[in-house]
Amino acid sequence: MHEIVTNIHMHTSYSDGTGSHQDIVRAALISGLDAVIVTDHNVWVNGPEKYYEDGDRRVLLLVGEEVHDQSRAPQKNHLLVFGADQEMSTHAQDPQGLLDAVQRAGGLAFIAHPVDPPAPAIGEGDLSWVDWDIHGYSGIELWNSMSELKSLIKTIFHALFYIFCPRRVARGPFPAALKKWDELLSNGERMVAIGGSDAHALHQSLGPIHKTVFPYEFHFSGINTHLLIPSPLTGEVNEDKTSILVALSKGHAFIGYDLPAPTGGFRFTAHGKDHVAWMGDVVSPVLGVTFQIHLPFATECHLLKDGGIVKTWKKRENCTYITSEPGIYRVEVYVRYKGMMRGWIYSNPIYVREK
Repeated sequence: MHEIVTNIHMHTSYSDGTGSHQDIVRAALISGLDAVIVTDHNVWVNGPEKYYEDGDRRVLLLVGEEVHDQSRAPQKNHLLVFGADQEMSTHAQDPQGLLDAVQRAGGLAFIAHPVDPPAPAIGEGDLSWVDWDIHGYSGIELWNSMSELKSLIKTIFHALFYIFCPRRVARGPFPAALKKWDELLSNGERMVAIGGSDAHALHQSLGPIHKTVFPYEFHFSGINTHLLIPSPLTGEVNEDKTSILVALSKGHAFIGYDLPAPTGGFRFTAHGKDHVAWMGDVVSPVLGVTFQIHLPFATECHLLKDGGIVKTWKKRENCTYITSEPGIYRVEVYVRYKGMMRGWIYSNPIYVREK
């Protein structure tokens, strides 16, 4: 499998961001990303989806949408839509109707920032997802950069601190989001986790001070979704777009916080009696399963089964675990950065069960 790095969930001046698609492209090329998915609020922007090149570098820009019911107060239920290639906001008032429409259009749907606490100090409300009696979505945005920032802003002084010290923000997905993910997984369905930057590149002014808060370049070095695809990207838009959407739908992916250190090269596989399973795959427990974990460098690693830790390794680069117990297995990796242990890698699960 070939690894590519994508950044998912961002906004332009077509909604509540301040940058353009070209600004995103420039930042993505500088950051070395393979692809980005732009998701403006309640508008599907037709036209900018294509490859962009600068010398020997190129990036594929894809266009999705973040849909929510604008008439609802307070705001809830934001849905990321990829690959539908048509306007979806007309279905926003009915979450299940929206999901059904996305499926009919051949798209994928991910619940955006399922846990999104309020930040009264800056006038931001709680944007969490609340209508869980739904079906037909591919997964959830487990780790959202801006939701995490909101949770840290208790006063305007906190806001100023993190604006000027953005590297101190990210610690990991909310425990409530991890708990909800494990709960959804326990229902027996595949549930893909992605990471989202929620980049806006907001221009802020305070007296004589003018600053772009969390520019695209900063976000693109942070929380990324790494995808595993069968072969390298070809440079042909439709073919590569399909590869990306298929990997997202299957959960052939992990979330990597690439700011402390690049997470590229992480691997989590399961070797069963008849084949090798990658993240998102199913493997039979018959005759046992051998999990193999490779980290980019030696640090702290946890293997979880059904939401609980079954094995911890410290200062290990390669980890092995053998089992015959059915369950949902996933990996969390932590690294020390800026004085504390922070979430670094979150794998999608491997499902040990009869197919």
